[in-house]
Amino acid sequence: MHRRPLGRARILVLAAAAILVVGCLLPWYRAGEGLGLPPVELRAFDGAGIVVFLVALATIALVALPYASDRPVPLDRPASYLVLFLVGAAGAILWPIDVLATYPAGLLPDRAPGYWLAWLGLAIYARAVYECFGEPPRG
Repeated sequence: MHRRPLGRARILVLAAAAILVVGCLLPWYRAGEGLGLPPVELRAFDGAGIVVFLVALATIALVALPYASDRPVPLDRPASYLVLFLVGAAGAILWPIDVLATYPAGLLPDRAPGYWLAWLGLAIYARAVYECFGEPPRG
C-alpha cells in the first residue's frame, strides 16, 4: 500500500465536505414562526439540496479512494473535484428557486443557517479545487 501525504488541497476539500454535511443537517429554510401559523422548516433533503449532501459524501470517498489500493487511482485528479464542485453548486442554486417564489424572508441567514453554511463549504471547496490544479500530478 502506498502512503502519500494528503496535501493541502485534499485537506481543504475534506474540511469543505465536513462543512457541507453539517450545513445539510441544519435548516435551509424556516418561516411562519410568530405569525400564528404552523412553522415551516425545510432542509437540504427536501429538494435539490440533497445533491450537495451526496457531493460531500462522494468527496470523502474520492479522497479516501487512493488509500484503498496499492497503486494510484486514475480517478483522483483535479478534474474529478471540479466536476463534484460544479454539481454541488448546481444543487445549491436550484434548491431555493421555488422557495424564493413562496417565502423570500425564509432564506435570511438567521432563519436558514444550513443554506448559508453550505455556501461557505462550497466556497472553501472552490478554493481547494483551485489548489488541486496547482499541485503536481499524483501517481
